[in-house]
Amino acid sequence: MDHIEAIRVMSVRRLTTYALALAALAGLVALAGAWLWSGGNIGDPVFVLSGGLFALAVAIIWFQLNRLLVHREHNKEVLPARPEFYDFDKLNPPMHVEEVGGAVLKDVTFVVFDTETTGLKPEADDEIISIAGVRVRGGQVIEAEPFSRLVHPGRAISKASTAIHGITDDMVREEAGIAEVLPAFHAYVGDAVLVAHNAAFDMAFLAKYRELTRITFDNLVLDTLLLSVFAEAESRNHSLEAMAERLGVNIEGRHTALGDSIATAKVFVRLLDLLESRGVTTLRQAINCSVKMEQLREMGKEW
Repeated sequence: MDHIEAIRVMSVRRLTTYALALAALAGLVALAGAWLWSGGNIGDPVFVLSGGLFALAVAIIWFQLNRLLVHREHNKEVLPARPEFYDFDKLNPPMHVEEVGGAVLKDVTFVVFDTETTGLKPEADDEIISIAGVRVRGGQVIEAEPFSRLVHPGRAISKASTAIHGITDDMVREEAGIAEVLPAFHAYVGDAVLVAHNAAFDMAFLAKYRELTRITFDNLVLDTLLLSVFAEAESRNHSLEAMAERLGVNIEGRHTALGDSIATAKVFVRLLDLLESRGVTTLRQAINCSVKMEQLREMGKEW
């Protein structure tokens, strides 16, 4: 199942390259066999038939590949994927790590959060349209104390974006803007440790509004994606869906900020047990291993 999931989320470039390379290899083997069989006579029926079969094989592989790409285009479970941001090591101020880094993970209060946005480029004109969070305390998800707000982005929400999270212009028309919502979220977080899946992506959006709101999120941050890379090193797929399936977490409300926050929180609690079994029990240890995993992942990121 993990291998199938890895293929489903593989980049189009790599998927196409692998498919055509496989077809070319199969074709070369077939043609080489036909060449030997015909004694080097390219007019021999066997050689001609092999060439035809090779062309047919390429056509079949291309047809199947096209079906997969069309499925991905219309399947919001896998497209578009959020880009991984390789800035985790910059998220945790050294002074904070020194102050509370020795705290035992299961004794720490966390706020696991997620954002939904108009797009994938915080450095451009994309905006937050929903933000939610849930607390984890004593190794337990406190679902009774959630934070969840829609946000008026000050711009139109594209149909492509709505296809992912289901949020429309009408749904946010009467909602407050980020200048009002972000201070409320900041108060909810307090001095808790922030947790998110692909955390640097969401943190980049929070940082986008620093000048507008005069708010800085200088909390310590953990990333479930990087923790999974360390704790589940044998797995190739560290998407939220794949992690939830492996860890027995049911995702309700996928691609909603609150639904993803709760699912990520439940995954995080299970990761704490895996981390403990590998000797990672303190906040400082979790941050250090995350930084190392980010460095390794960046080195091997997709070309």
